[in-house]
Amino acid sequence: MRQAGWVGPSATTGEGDGLPSHSLAVLQPGQREGQRKEQKECEECKQRRLTLKMVLLTAKIMERTALFVIFGGLVTTLVTTFIPLWKTLNSELNEVENWYSGLWHICIFAEEVGMQCKAFESLMALPMDLLASRVLMLVSVGTGALAVVVAFPGLEGVELGTGRQQGLKRGLLIVSGVLSWVSGLTTLAPVSLVAYVTLVEFWDENLPDVVPRWEYGEAMFSGWFAGLFLVIGGSLFFVAVCMADHDRQQRVASLPNTPQEKPRSQYYLKTEVL
Repeated sequence: MRQAGWVGPSATTGEGDGLPSHSLAVLQPGQREGQRKEQKECEECKQRRLTLKMVLLTAKIMERTALFVIFGGLVTTLVTTFIPLWKTLNSELNEVENWYSGLWHICIFAEEVGMQCKAFESLMALPMDLLASRVLMLVSVGTGALAVVVAFPGLEGVELGTGRQQGLKRGLLIVSGVLSWVSGLTTLAPVSLVAYVTLVEFWDENLPDVVPRWEYGEAMFSGWFAGLFLVIGGSLFFVAVCMADHDRQQRVASLPNTPQEKPRSQYYLKTEVL
């Protein structure tokens, strides 16, 4: 006669683990669901990383485009400052000679002799518009050059050798954008001032019609374009800074949420030691 007693683990599970067979059937669907969840999270992480790479690449392109535009505006401003083509004068009575005036020289072009230039003799004898334009254009060249120098270390990919590179780079780009704006405005202001004075003198009714009048030269238009380039370049730096900030926020948001260990209380530590 068989006695009722304890049944060994091999009779219940066949594996010797001491658990009933139906418990394994319950754990397997949960494990599958966890694997699917991990795969989904991995796919989301890959998608976020791809998006971050695209944003970072776009920010780099924006920074280099801004620097290129500012450098082009600086070179154009420098050329505009020193060429004697701010105003031109051509008399109908004497079509052989053409007069050109700039901030530093006044020139005459004749077919037989060519171009001959002469500097203004006295600084005190200069009109106020030319004197103010000289000062503002020099300020524009200085601030534009400083904007290029400050912006180069702030570009993405340039190592600074400091611990807090991101914050320093962000500050350098902002300073460069402000300097570029100042340079652009100090270029547009003198060019517009000289253009206004030239326009008023051209339509002066007190002058006889036979008297030749100054007209706009090529340097006026190049100065307007240079000022716009500098302002646009500074604005692009601000756009690049905003894109980099968005990139950092997305990078922080894409980090996996690691469970933080709760601080142990003094009572818990005592019981743990015991």
